[in-house]
Amino acid sequence: MNKSIAAKLTQLSVRLEELNRLLSSETITANLDNYRKLTRERAEIAPVVELYNAYLQSERDIQTAQGMCGDAEMREFADAEMREGKERLTQIGAELQKQLLPKDPNDERSIFLEIRAGTGGDESALFAGDLFRMYARFAERQRWQVEIISQSPSEAGGYKEIIAKIIGNGAYSKLKFESGGHRVQRVPATETQGRIHTSACTVAVMPEADEIMDVVLNPAELRIDTFRASGAGGQHINKTDSAVRITHLPTGIVVECQDGRSQHKNKAQAMSVLAARIRDKQTQEQQSKQAATRKSLIGSGDRAGRIRTYNFPQGRITDHRVNLTLYKIEQIMDGDLSELCSALMSEHQAEQLAAMGE
Repeated sequence: MNKSIAAKLTQLSVRLEELNRLLSSETITANLDNYRKLTRERAEIAPVVELYNAYLQSERDIQTAQGMCGDAEMREFADAEMREGKERLTQIGAELQKQLLPKDPNDERSIFLEIRAGTGGDESALFAGDLFRMYARFAERQRWQVEIISQSPSEAGGYKEIIAKIIGNGAYSKLKFESGGHRVQRVPATETQGRIHTSACTVAVMPEADEIMDVVLNPAELRIDTFRASGAGGQHINKTDSAVRITHLPTGIVVECQDGRSQHKNKAQAMSVLAARIRDKQTQEQQSKQAATRKSLIGSGDRAGRIRTYNFPQGRITDHRVNLTLYKIEQIMDGDLSELCSALMSEHQAEQLAAMGE
């Protein structure tokens, strides 16, 4: 373990002792906000310090075993103890490095999911519908809530565009690597010659922004238009100017929302999406600057590139960023994304560890 990591772990150990003293104080509950803050901090630090203590104990065990090597009768036992101790040391050290990786402050947030049909016409719109169902089923498995913000259905089925909010603790941490170009290869239902067509959709995953803390929306920089909603919704939705379009003048970002029955609800939803898009744009600009000095395979937010191919005739899905191919397309399209998410997270952590070693 290098000196900088050891120093950081020592600091965390000292801080944990301090937190324990503070939380055991009789007056700590007088300020509930401060109590919650300290409790959360302790919950984050305690597992790391526990691992560090196990690491130090393993070092002591190895030293004890080394001291027994001079005794001929104990040598075999001592050698076995040292081998086991070194293995434990390696495992705990690797886990400690992961625990010390920078944490994404957005990981626990809910998300806005945007899916847009790309090249491929009707087949692309159908694929957009399939992708939305895939993410909705995944959310259902996680016991998250899915709320459609706006949608533009295609006449042939599926969506030209759909925006949804996925509400759940840790939604961003699991789905943040889904942003990018998704390509499908299959025989469309309308294809009479049995030829395989290639279509594409783009997916954007944005953490929900705290409008007060994260993005300051100046009313003078917003143009808000109201109009009559189109499409399904009954008589009421088409008789009032309930639909809302908000344009953020400095960036040119435009958000429309017309799924709600009231103008007030549509405006609130549109403002939430706008805040998330502005925040996402700021993040993209930051990541672009970082990519100039260090090219990242994952988490770059580069949506122009193809990140995944869904090949239905061969029953496979390939994620091109981690060279992972899975022959379980039916399960994945039904929301079983756990293996893909884990592989992408592991690769991201490996890159972070490599960056720490530079």
